[in-house]
Amino acid sequence: MRKSSRIYVAGHTGLLGRALLSVLGERGYTEVITRTHAELDLTDGLAVDGFFKRERPEYVFLSAGLTGGIVANLTYPAAFLHTNIAIQDSVFQAAQKYNAERVVFYGSSCMYPRDCPQPMKEEHMLTGAMEKTSEAYAIAKTVGVIACRAYNAQYKTKRFLALVPNSLYGPYDNFELETSHVLAGLIRRLYEAHIEGRERIALWGSGMPRREFLFSKDAAEASIFAMENADRLENTHYNIGSGADYSIKELAEMAAWGIGYAGAIEWDRTRPDGAERKILDSARFLSLGWRPKVNLEEGLKITCDWFVKNKVKMI
Repeated sequence: MRKSSRIYVAGHTGLLGRALLSVLGERGYTEVITRTHAELDLTDGLAVDGFFKRERPEYVFLSAGLTGGIVANLTYPAAFLHTNIAIQDSVFQAAQKYNAERVVFYGSSCMYPRDCPQPMKEEHMLTGAMEKTSEAYAIAKTVGVIACRAYNAQYKTKRFLALVPNSLYGPYDNFELETSHVLAGLIRRLYEAHIEGRERIALWGSGMPRREFLFSKDAAEASIFAMENADRLENTHYNIGSGADYSIKELAEMAAWGIGYAGAIEWDRTRPDGAERKILDSARFLSLGWRPKVNLEEGLKITCDWFVKNKVKMI
């Protein structure tokens, strides 16, 4: 990408989108294009076609989509399936039609089988049953990864790049209790327990499942690295992770420390845990020369501090 390249960040108000804007700005890219949902509904194929025809973005980061935790996935599976597939289809079609140079699409670690060998390798996709609590979302993301391969194969191009980051976190995460992912939800609940002076709090599940987390700015750096090294990438998806996983119990304890909550943490085992463990094998992408920079302790402190500073806007 040249500093003057026209770069479209889809989903710029979200966790990853904001990190992308930050890193692109730091690196001196001057022609970054954004649209809010009110300005452009990415599920509307005609509207997306018109946008690409007018703006002619050369590079696209497709960080827009409908995401959420266990509760949201169980409650709105049809919305997760339809919205994400519609966004992907609209953007892919327009990018191909108007000859965008590159498009980065983001899959999800939930695409891999529930009982997948750990760490999860790219070739494990579609080798077993998915976790039921996120099945619809996982199917939508799998469709996107396969679409990248299909467009590249049919049109003899390397236009579409598929990255699979593990659970992202950082400033501007979604901290709404019904729709947040696990780490943001923990931070929100522990903060509320702290300000209400509660002596104990009950969290979902056993606390034993293990998860890998990637700081949002690291994911943005990996995305730009992929754009810059697209000619070295094969027509497949690439895992990007931190290489370390933690139990939900450990995460809760670290988040409690970051927020300042000193009460007792209990676990409601009548609530679902989700998959037992999810850690990615990122060796294929790491071999190209990218490395994450922010460890969980540092990233969690940044995230907690940001949440406390901005809580009035969200609660």
